[in-house]
Amino acid sequence: MYRKMVTFEDSNQANNNMLTHHMKYCLIGFLMLLISDLAAQDKSESENLKSIISGNFTYSFHRPSRDMAVRFGNSLEIGIGSDYITKKNKFILGVSATLLFGNTVNEDVLTTITNDNGNVIGTDQTVSVINLKQRGFYMGGHVGKIFRLSKSTMSGIRLTLGAGLLQHKIRVQDNLQNVNILKGENIKGFDRLTNGLSFHQFLGYQHFGKSGLFNVFGGVEAYEGYTMSRRSFDNTLMRKDDEKRFDVLLGLKIGIMIKFNLDENPNDIYY
Repeated sequence: MYRKMVTFEDSNQANNNMLTHHMKYCLIGFLMLLISDLAAQDKSESENLKSIISGNFTYSFHRPSRDMAVRFGNSLEIGIGSDYITKKNKFILGVSATLLFGNTVNEDVLTTITNDNGNVIGTDQTVSVINLKQRGFYMGGHVGKIFRLSKSTMSGIRLTLGAGLLQHKIRVQDNLQNVNILKGENIKGFDRLTNGLSFHQFLGYQHFGKSGLFNVFGGVEAYEGYTMSRRSFDNTLMRKDDEKRFDVLLGLKIGIMIKFNLDENPNDIYY
């Protein structure tokens, strides 16, 4: 049963705890694999350093700040991307695309269709079951550098700076499909679709395994989005929302890389 936001407090706290625990277990597994790979390396053997092209798979946990915290709670992010890392200076040039999702929405966007008891009544005069969720994405490019801890390895401190498009909205999920105003184009008056230019920073550790099979990075990241509503009318505000927003996400990111070592001969690619 859908209730006003004040009745969501316990549910929101449970969702936040679930997301936090999920990320904690992923970090533990990540660290165990990293320690195991480091212990297995032959430190007397130097890597054959080459330029690298990689395919990246990432997983993040975020806490919102500023305007983002007014609308949403904690969220998770999964993503893909690719990096080109130069042999000589270890510069990074890359692109990434991610999906944002969360189960905590702090804003009540259904007040105009909620009765005095805090319920939304469907066309069959039964109480509807509605869930509000966070959905969004980021896509952009980045540049950076790996500051090596040893001249014989590509591994080291990873710093990247990027920019792209950040978008988010409220997914209004009518589980019984019995509220006509939440169907079709009408849903756009409630979802508060928002996007705009965003900057992204990451600082962490980049590890390339000796075998070439275990290549990972992990660290902290931040998004700062200069966004606005992209809907022509907001059914809750009863007008177009034309206010400028400053959306901030702060979080932890881990990533797995599939790397391709580029030889000086462009016809040869090594795994």
